[in-house]
Amino acid sequence: MYFGVLGPLLVRTDTGVPVAVPDTKVRTLLLDLLANQGRPVSADRLIDELWGTRPPRNATGTLQARVSQLRTALERAEPGARSLVQHGPAGYTLTAEVVDSNIFEQYVRTGRLSDALELWRGQPYADVPDHEFARPAREHLEDLYLTAIEHGDDVLQWTTALLQQRPLDERLHAVHLKALYRAGRQHEALEKYAELRDALAEELGADVSPALAELHQAILRHDPALRRATTLPAPLNELIGRDETLAEAQQQLAANRLVTLVGPGGVGKTRLALELGSPNAYLVELAPLRQGDVLDALATALGLRDESSDLLPRLLDSLSTRQLLLILDNCEHLDLADLVRRLLAAAPGLRVLATSREPLGLTGERVLDVPPLTAAASVELFQARSGVTDDVTAICERLDGIPLALELAATRVRALGVQGLAERLDDRFRLLSGVKGGPERQRTLRATIDWSWDLLDEEERRMLRRLAVHVGSFSLEAATQVSELPEHLLLTLVDKSLVVATAGRYRLLESVAAYSLEKLVEASEQAGLIHRHADYYLALARKADLHGPGQREWLRRLDLEAANFRAAPLSLELATALAWYWYLRGRHGEARRTLAAALALPDQQPELRAQAMVWLAGMSATDAQGTDVAAAGEEALRAVGDDPHALWFLTMTRWAYGDATVLFPRIDRAIEAFTERGDQWGLAAALSTRAQLNIVRADLAAMRRDSLRSLDLFDALDDDWGRLQATYALIVAAEISGDYPTATAYLEDAIQHAEDLGLWTEVSFRTAGLGRIALLTGDLARADELHEQARQLAVEQSNKSAEEYAEVGLGLSARRQGRLDDAERYFTKWLDWLTQIGGTPGIAFITNQLGFIAEQRGDYTTARTLHQRGLTLAHQIGDQRAIALALEGLAGASDPPALTLLSKAAALREQLGAPLPPAERFDIERIKSRARN
Repeated sequence: MYFGVLGPLLVRTDTGVPVAVPDTKVRTLLLDLLANQGRPVSADRLIDELWGTRPPRNATGTLQARVSQLRTALERAEPGARSLVQHGPAGYTLTAEVVDSNIFEQYVRTGRLSDALELWRGQPYADVPDHEFARPAREHLEDLYLTAIEHGDDVLQWTTALLQQRPLDERLHAVHLKALYRAGRQHEALEKYAELRDALAEELGADVSPALAELHQAILRHDPALRRATTLPAPLNELIGRDETLAEAQQQLAANRLVTLVGPGGVGKTRLALELGSPNAYLVELAPLRQGDVLDALATALGLRDESSDLLPRLLDSLSTRQLLLILDNCEHLDLADLVRRLLAAAPGLRVLATSREPLGLTGERVLDVPPLTAAASVELFQARSGVTDDVTAICERLDGIPLALELAATRVRALGVQGLAERLDDRFRLLSGVKGGPERQRTLRATIDWSWDLLDEEERRMLRRLAVHVGSFSLEAATQVSELPEHLLLTLVDKSLVVATAGRYRLLESVAAYSLEKLVEASEQAGLIHRHADYYLALARKADLHGPGQREWLRRLDLEAANFRAAPLSLELATALAWYWYLRGRHGEARRTLAAALALPDQQPELRAQAMVWLAGMSATDAQGTDVAAAGEEALRAVGDDPHALWFLTMTRWAYGDATVLFPRIDRAIEAFTERGDQWGLAAALSTRAQLNIVRADLAAMRRDSLRSLDLFDALDDDWGRLQATYALIVAAEISGDYPTATAYLEDAIQHAEDLGLWTEVSFRTAGLGRIALLTGDLARADELHEQARQLAVEQSNKSAEEYAEVGLGLSARRQGRLDDAERYFTKWLDWLTQIGGTPGIAFITNQLGFIAEQRGDYTTARTLHQRGLTLAHQIGDQRAIALALEGLAGASDPPALTLLSKAAALREQLGAPLPPAERFDIERIKSRARN
């Protein structure tokens, strides 16, 4: 008999017939017994829980009558069911055969979250909302429910619907806020938090809980812990026969920082590792990787973006303060010992769980052999996967207890039957392709896959071996185009459990992929398939429309194909086709490495080589590693000729750091060429860059004119990245003019667009922009919060420009607050970097800020020296606002002519049409006051 408590009480017979349970007290009695899950409940306690402070006169007799009614109802529905309710010395007990809450809990524990959520009909024990006996069970089930929602699919859909019913539920709001953040909607998450905070105060007179307040802070600072707690896929089924091995592995992992699960292919090392995964576990699938791809795969799994050419220090720094479990799956073909040693040495909170066919060979490594399943466990696994109850002991013995072999064989029982399967294994259990002297278990696995292969017709075999050229997952389109075979063959292979389908994509199991690749070589098709694979992914990269309304979807699609792009043979064609994608995603380090390697290949087409040189020079614009970025840009332009896209890109990547006398003529030529060609996107992009260049000149009219024209064009093209670029100079113009509400509105809109696209470097810049507004309006605590949030995000993205912008903001706030040592530390940190990349405007600004610090300390000699140096640099670049700033600094360091210098600075700002707003006159008023006194 089936009992349901996940919602209103539900009782059904084994055949699905509903059972009517009469009388409210009888239903309450049944729910009480169900809540106790087979534990006896005394008569006195039942009386108290059913009638409370007003029991009937003959309470014991009345209780017995209700028990009799319950037994009668069950017996009428299903003969023999009255025995489910038993009475003993300790009280009454219900032996429930099937309860939906137990199934629900099992599904959640084993990762079957969608199945679990389908069981949920409403509030558990809904018929008894005020009874204390149901409260612990209800709270436990609701906790599991929120866990299933948080870690399942469509979390936002679930939480949005539930919040309509439970608008003040803080735990539900926490799940919803995290889901919004993980979906790239940080701005919306912060708005929802503010709405809840106001609702709690207005309706309940209460503050948000400390836990929710801390979540709010974590969202503000882009805390890495907010990423999905694990990159582990949810297990598709229950782990069978591994209780002892699992317990031993758990003990080893608790006591040691490096544990390696060792065993033959197919023995279940990966499945065991997934079971061992904790909520802060990250999975790195190494099977498809080459040695040179490991660092990129680690960075991807940990959610890092690499800007630096040397990725290892970035990984070590990121892991140094984190507590996590890193699962390195399938290590045997890679040399990982030194890398793992360095990771563990740099990160005290790191534990590594490796799976391999042999130990890594590190001191301190604990090696745990994963044996084949016992005979009994093999039978249990085979029967669970095949659905048969026949005696399959002989089959399991022949398959040597290898889980993969058992699971592959179990899929064929329906077609062959147990006897036919046994006979076929007898016939095919030979070493058809095994290596002499190889492990018996490996040969047994090969025999099982050989047998699965022989069940395929020739077309299915051709499809399977051709799929092996893909790395990781692949799309249906990729499978059919690369294989040159129809899609129904792929779907047939899915049905036959040789291809795994997940979320609209496909992949081969590791052992099947290795086997199929051997078959591809045997068929003399490997070279041709590698060529078709490269052609397909090159065509896909060229087809990607990253300009316009499809930008968001194309970015996500290219993200999914990253492994196959990396697996394709190195070529200048593919590197240049992916360059804009890399730029948008902030993967400048990967772009530089790949472009440089491709440029080193022989026999390059001059035109393609010139394009690659442009991309590489632009990606290196803020790469302070000894490259003469200005010279590299000039060399690239000589190679490519007067191409407007090259002129624009090499200006856009250098506008804040390069020589304006070089950059302005360059961008003007680009605008003229784009106009002549009718290239609206190019024209919009170039106009936004010229608007940004005019920031250096403080030409507000030109900034607004070019930005608004650019914005109109990008709006017509429906290009969100372009909108971000077009509004930047409008934000700065509003800030210079003291129109802080307009600047804030632009910034908040930009953050929303950037989050939606997943352009986290842009989010960092715009968040720091909000920090500048907070600073200028006197909210220094908010300024520090926003700048720190921006800084952390910039570090996470390995973007030096964004990090510098955020830390300079922290320095400005620190100086306002009188924390001069902190301010000096923030400013001086970036002088070397700016010098290396030729960032003269930034050097001039920081030099003047250091001059103000010296003056505030009373060291007027040093202050004068610094401000004079800042004035010289400002004249070099023609930045009139920087000249005014230096004059104001000199006024503070030179008492007699102070008011004269301040007047000169004010006149210069008036001439520019950009007088200092009241909020920015902190230094002016301070210096004036001291000069007058």
